[in-house]
Amino acid sequence: MSDFAEPLGYRLITGPDDAEFCKRVSLLLDQGYQLHGSPALTFDGERVIAAQALVLPHSIGSARPSAEGVDVARGPGGEGAW
Repeated sequence: MSDFAEPLGYRLITGPDDAEFCKRVSLLLDQGYQLHGSPALTFDGERVIAAQALVLPHSIGSARPSAEGVDVARGPGGEGAW
């Protein structure tokens, strides 16, 4: 699936730290996403792998629907297990 198939409130883009990775992040910024936090970098033994979170501004602070049987604020069964 493409990074750009449908607008989501949150995206985590990962891949080799190269021009293609920067292009993917830049295209999402052009679509209205904003960087969320700092990028993360790791080395897989051959190359540097980057990760960058992006969010759509309208989704920041919006309510998330609860999964069936799970209160996202308290955990499974509402016991505060998180």
